[in-house]
Amino acid sequence: MMTTPTPLPGLLSIQPRIFGDDRGYFFEAFNQNDFAAEGITEPFVQDNESMSKRGVLRGLHFQVPPNAQGKLVSVTAGAVYDVALDLRKNSPTYGRWYGEIIDAKKKNMLWIPAGFAHGFLTLEDDTIFRYKCTQVYSPVHERCLDFSDPTLDIAWEKAWYSYPGLAGTPFFPLVSSKDKAGSDWLTFDSPF
Repeated sequence: MMTTPTPLPGLLSIQPRIFGDDRGYFFEAFNQNDFAAEGITEPFVQDNESMSKRGVLRGLHFQVPPNAQGKLVSVTAGAVYDVALDLRKNSPTYGRWYGEIIDAKKKNMLWIPAGFAHGFLTLEDDTIFRYKCTQVYSPVHERCLDFSDPTLDIAWEKAWYSYPGLAGTPFFPLVSSKDKAGSDWLTFDSPF
């Protein structure tokens, strides 16, 4: 696999080696030794999967300590614009976000360590999103930030219009009531 650092320390873009021929393809989605060599040593304790139609926006989610989660995210069908927001107060990139298209064709992944909020926008119908977590889901530790906070200025709409086939398609993301009620950035006091 090829691991590329992003502008946010600790957040990694991962491209596995894909072996393909006229029969199909094969790749290792996870190999503990390879990930440990890249510094990802936390044990994964829960795998999650969601399916969404095009235009669904989920996030920005995170869990607070002591149940903060690292996530290894990928897409098995379709494509997403995936975003991670640095919540680590002592980080030089605190309050900055990084976004990347993750899709089933490239099989690329993002490693999002604890201390980041995470969200994604589906760019194709029937997108299947998978993520491995380093902590189990804990509703009492779950938090949500406003995905549309103007202070953060996340490029959801730009990603939408730049994706092949979506130019000219209205951008009206489908968002849960929980995510619509996310906290604003200016009053947020990070626990990280």
